[in-house]
Amino acid sequence: MSIQSLMTRNVVTVSMDDSAEHVRQIFEKRSFHHVVVEENGQIVGVISDRDLLKNLSPFIGRMDEQPRDSRLLQRHAHQIMTRDLVFVGPDTSVLDAALVMLGEKVSCLPVVDGRMRCVGIVTTRDLLIWSLRSMEREEEQEKADDENQAA
Repeated sequence: MSIQSLMTRNVVTVSMDDSAEHVRQIFEKRSFHHVVVEENGQIVGVISDRDLLKNLSPFIGRMDEQPRDSRLLQRHAHQIMTRDLVFVGPDTSVLDAALVMLGEKVSCLPVVDGRMRCVGIVTTRDLLIWSLRSMEREEEQEKADDENQAA
């Protein structure tokens, strides 16, 4: 089974000059934890919610917020993104993608075409869901086999 069968195809992207505030709003409105950074239609980086948290002050939005805290929201995506991309192609097997994620210690894999355009994204959550469904199917098959042998 290839990774394209379980990747999310509608990837949310930002540009290199989008603000950290814009990225923060995306994470607050959506239920995911990664955005892809693109320049001229090609992937150049990824920002995780953890990358964003590392680059923001914990005082933002609190009574003790200082001007320097809120200025951090004006930082650009290219200043907080992960540049050392780890990615796979759409025909990569699910097993190989999982091994890449484990080996590289990343929580998401952009799926790119031959021109470095992001066509999807896979996260550890996607792989966990796939694994659980695979185990359920195996258990159902084992039950059915046991029932057939008993009959």
